[in-house]
Amino acid sequence: MFQRSSPVGPLPKRKVSKGRRDRRRAHDSLTLNHLVECKSCGEYHLSHRVCKNCGTYRGETVIEAKSES
Repeated sequence: MFQRSSPVGPLPKRKVSKGRRDRRRAHDSLTLNHLVECKSCGEYHLSHRVCKNCGTYRGETVIEAKSES
């Protein structure tokens, strides 16, 4: 019923134009993380996240900071 004479798989029928290729890749660019400076310790952290250095979020201590001992 089906002939398997060719070991080659499916191939594109036409060349993909530069415009079509670029439109497909339009959303593939990487985005930069938005870093903000912590108001209490000055370290940079992701916005809307708890500061890993001092454990504060929006001016309040949420988690205890790790003591170096």
